[in-house]
Amino acid sequence: MSRLIIVSNRVPALGDGGAAAGGLAVALHAALEQHGGMWFGWSGENSGDKESDRLQTTEVGNITYALVDLTKRDLEEYYAGFANRALWPLFHYRLDLTDFSRRDMAGYFRVNRYFARLLAPLIRPDDIIWVHDYHLIPLASELRQMGLRNRMGFFLHIPWPPPDVLFALPPHETIVRSLSSYDLVGFQTEFDAENFAACLIREGFGSRVGTQVFDAYGRLFGMGVFPIGIETQTFAELAAASTSDVLVERMRHSLDGMQLLIGVDRLDYSKGLGERIQGFSRYIETNPASRGKVVYLQVTPKSRSEVPEYADMQKEIAELAGRVNGSLGDVDWTPIRYINRTVKRQALAGLYRMARAGLVTPLRDGMNLVAKEFIASQDPEDPGVLVLSRFAGAARELDGALLVNPYDTEDIATAIARAMNMPVAERIERWTPMFERIDKHDVMAWCHSFLEALKRTRVMARAS
Repeated sequence: MSRLIIVSNRVPALGDGGAAAGGLAVALHAALEQHGGMWFGWSGENSGDKESDRLQTTEVGNITYALVDLTKRDLEEYYAGFANRALWPLFHYRLDLTDFSRRDMAGYFRVNRYFARLLAPLIRPDDIIWVHDYHLIPLASELRQMGLRNRMGFFLHIPWPPPDVLFALPPHETIVRSLSSYDLVGFQTEFDAENFAACLIREGFGSRVGTQVFDAYGRLFGMGVFPIGIETQTFAELAAASTSDVLVERMRHSLDGMQLLIGVDRLDYSKGLGERIQGFSRYIETNPASRGKVVYLQVTPKSRSEVPEYADMQKEIAELAGRVNGSLGDVDWTPIRYINRTVKRQALAGLYRMARAGLVTPLRDGMNLVAKEFIASQDPEDPGVLVLSRFAGAARELDGALLVNPYDTEDIATAIARAMNMPVAERIERWTPMFERIDKHDVMAWCHSFLEALKRTRVMARAS
């Protein structure tokens, strides 16, 4: 039986099934247990100025964890540089924030070559390789150049931009060419897949030779849409059991009968936090009866603090929340509670369940699993309402949500007002089919569907 080789920028904590890292890590860990195999990636450690070819390997059951340290230069150029200051903003349509540096680009390809050089000797001829996310787009190309002919799949967890956005990146053709080295390229939504196909076809990089098969740079490869899911039943069970959680009980007591709105986002400019806070402020201003009766909790763990733009944003969002509290609050009412730390999953599920509305309004998102976590955590007899950005991948699936334009604070304010006043019968009618969908298409189903498609794609490409 073929082994599964998973490659990601970071590898979850060893031996715990990746539970601390969330549902994705749990699903990938389960796939590895089923197939046997290896999880390869960066250890999270900085080796200073000295590059080392030493792999840290640990065996846990039939899984090998293979970790490698990166140098300070690698992290500055590959990770903080090209990956997070060029690809991340560009793929989220933020050309104004894209910072292209040829030094960083060289570092990005150098680290991918370094990963390939360490990984290649560990791979057996019949292993299946599954590479994850924008950090590692060139990895298959590097492995192919070393002579590997294994079945290789790639999944992009973030959006793929349209041609006129992608082509602003100087090495855009190299990025597209790199993806053609995989046997299957997976995206979150049809929009992303269509954008990728347009990038291939418009510039003559490749052509469509089947519904989901492309011919580019002398190779045939498949493309598919695989919306990622969550551990739906786990979140539902955590939420139902959360009444005993100390943090949840403290929150319930502090609300003292007030209604709760909740937002949970990593600190990132793609999440629309400033626009959301302004939208909530506008809701309070236009609905004076809500004063003293509604609290908005925003949980925003710090993110990529080593990147200057993120440190600046942390200050800006905190100051904005403070200004709203200062202008709208009262001695016995703080409208926004803003915290910069991680909340454990059981407590988070309980807070989701307690909320009358979940505010998920990114300016652009590949999927956004918070939207699905919120739906999974609701009380079936008294569910909350999801207010969701139409530019989140989740909007393609969660059609019972109130869709908003995240750039329009009036639209956000109107949706909040509608959510807070929605009768329970309508809330149940909207929530039920969304829960049924995310229960059927959970993260384990996503993992299985991609791997099965990868196996089929290789056969299909040969037949073509």
